[in-house]
Amino acid sequence: MAKSREINMNLPSADDLFTTQEERDHKNQEYVKDISIYEITDFPNHPFKVKMDDKMLETIESVRDHGGLVPSLVREKPTGGYEMISGHRRKMASELAGKETMPCIVRNLSNDQAVIVMVDSNLQREEILPSEKAFAYKMKLEAMKRQAGRPRKNSVPMAQEFRGKTSREILGEQVGESQDQIRRYIRLTELIPEILEMVDDKKISMRPAVELSYLPKEEQEILYDTMESEACTPSHAQAIKIRKFSAEGRLNEDVLLSIMSEEKPNQVEQWKIPKNRLKKYFPLGTTQQKMEETIIKALELYRKREKSRER
Repeated sequence: MAKSREINMNLPSADDLFTTQEERDHKNQEYVKDISIYEITDFPNHPFKVKMDDKMLETIESVRDHGGLVPSLVREKPTGGYEMISGHRRKMASELAGKETMPCIVRNLSNDQAVIVMVDSNLQREEILPSEKAFAYKMKLEAMKRQAGRPRKNSVPMAQEFRGKTSREILGEQVGESQDQIRRYIRLTELIPEILEMVDDKKISMRPAVELSYLPKEEQEILYDTMESEACTPSHAQAIKIRKFSAEGRLNEDVLLSIMSEEKPNQVEQWKIPKNRLKKYFPLGTTQQKMEETIIKALELYRKREKSRER
């Protein structure tokens, strides 16, 4: 009886069957082309804000006069169209300048590669908010961890490239931050949006914000309401105390008011006006900062009027 022989057949993939070698080579290479802005979607959970500021106005004017001088970076989506990797501000400027297309570099990137490139390219900005760093560092660190130990084509596994260092150490070296500072930034992602915005606005500094990030969301909401009504924010020592009461299950509105009313070291005396007395003078939803700015402007006008009367 003839001994059966195993036949090893390398069957072609669907991609090999329905595309030419030239098309496959083209897919793996990056190239530049003008793409309709309507075919480009934003990067999922993009952590960097696109603001209508003076720089944006300058970019809009430049795009309107000269077109897109610097190509954005995109990748093709499996479902069709493109996904923005770097260039969200340029896309917005193109839209507002009335442009239909924008020049783009099309690059073949995996999901984790896309996250890392997106974060690295945006960290080159001059001004980056704490919330932007927080979510960007978290996204990149998670992508690096997924890649660790995964062999690259014609290369060594990333775990070997780390040479005993943690992904957080590598990230810290890349962005010029200590491991502890990376950890602090990532903790900020646990804050509710209202408190995180206060960190961006420099109303709460990093260290107390990190302590507050350990509070459950419900307690953070109570804390935010207390800060708004009392027009104050906790010091680092107060934030530590608030976290301790929370861990013991003893934190409530009365405890928060008691802690927040404690005098801080070097505290500057402040005048406080109950928010309820001011609400009728402002549209619904006006922030405390906007109220303060309006009141100061009104007082300045009042002082000018009084001085003119004295003359």
